[in-house]
Amino acid sequence: MHKNEFIKQIARETSLPQKQVNQVVKATIELIAHSLRNGDKVVLTGFGTFEVRTRRERQGVNPHTKERIVIPQTQTPGFTASNTLKNIVLGKAEPSLLSNEFDSNHNENEIPNQRRRRGRKNGV
Repeated sequence: MHKNEFIKQIARETSLPQKQVNQVVKATIELIAHSLRNGDKVVLTGFGTFEVRTRRERQGVNPHTKERIVIPQTQTPGFTASNTLKNIVLGKAEPSLLSNEFDSNHNENEIPNQRRRRGRKNGV
């Protein structure tokens, strides 16, 4: 699915105008890119994590000259799918599970940095 079809599909499912959906998608992508450029991870609970990964220096071969070359270390964006998304792809879960996870983790009045940590007992 390409971006235009993606936007049309979201507009149909949400009854929002395509122009507004386009603005939201554009802002989302820009925010992810900006966060990655600043070295931050972007975690979308139930969907996955975007992060910058470092590729180490390695040996390569120039295909034209067959000369051995050193490919320098570089930074590249990476994505790791959540277990929920993996299970959806494998047919072990329904796509609606993603929206349920998002709804349960989203509170408009909550400040993200002040979220309560779950699963910790006695501060450990």
